[in-house]
Amino acid sequence: MYDLVTMGRTGVDIYPLDHGVPLEEVRTFEKFLGGSATNVAVAAARYGLRAALVTKTGADAFGRYVRAEAERLGVAGEFITPIEGDGPPTPVTFCEVHPPDDFPLYFYRWPTAPDLMLTEADLPLEEICGARVFWATVTGLCAEPSRAAHHVAWAARGRARHTVLDLDYRPMFWSTPQEASAEVGRALEHVTIAVGNREECEVAVGETDPHRAADALLERGLELAVVKQGPKGVLAATADERVEVPPFPVEVVNGLGAGDAFGGALVHGLLAGWDLRRVLEFANVAGALVASRLECSTAMPTTAEVEDALARRATEGAPA
Repeated sequence: MYDLVTMGRTGVDIYPLDHGVPLEEVRTFEKFLGGSATNVAVAAARYGLRAALVTKTGADAFGRYVRAEAERLGVAGEFITPIEGDGPPTPVTFCEVHPPDDFPLYFYRWPTAPDLMLTEADLPLEEICGARVFWATVTGLCAEPSRAAHHVAWAARGRARHTVLDLDYRPMFWSTPQEASAEVGRALEHVTIAVGNREECEVAVGETDPHRAADALLERGLELAVVKQGPKGVLAATADERVEVPPFPVEVVNGLGAGDAFGGALVHGLLAGWDLRRVLEFANVAGALVASRLECSTAMPTTAEVEDALARRATEGAPA
């Protein structure tokens, strides 16, 4: 069985090598494996965990790239399947890079994306139920048949420990915030951990204050609520404990992969049995290291890189 099974968005990131200019002025790009659920699986694999991704791609060259690159980066590819027959192409995502805090995203996922065409027949339910962690994202709830497939997976798993919902709210994928709120509310009944930033918590539970948002998530029956606060660090809360850790300063190159790096590191720390503060500190640093790099998937750090950065902060009080 797998340590981690993730389910949801995949595709190809086409990121500019020219920074500080709008997309229409960019002359050179590089492609990388992308998609939130994909990146979390890659991040976990970097720590030696057995990770698998459940998703669909187009029956095209980029789809073949997604599976090959995921496998190269340590993620099992047996549940990454192409759309049969005519179907939408593998999605691509462009961004602009304006450090330190402006990274507009452009998703090419119309009229739909293959990963939103997941059905019950695509689900490896034995592996989903047996995984030590099952990770899904709110994006996977924005359209059918993916929405129904997620509920089939949760019903089979039965709210087992370490069933995670990444609150990953992307407004361009939803008709209204109210629709997203309703679907997130349904999903929270089936998970034990939720992870999101303040804006995503507002969609999920109507709260932007980190502590009130954590309380509202715990009131839904969750065991752990994680609220990312950007430059103010991160808060995690259980019924018995509440921990906040400050941010880890780096020179930001591209902040888009930091949340997924945090997620993979969170999985690693939870499965290692660390105390909550150590988990958050490790995950915070992992996210910061990726924010200091251009790409997402191939930027995910190793355990040694994160531990080295933590050690240097402890001894020098300075970023890696």
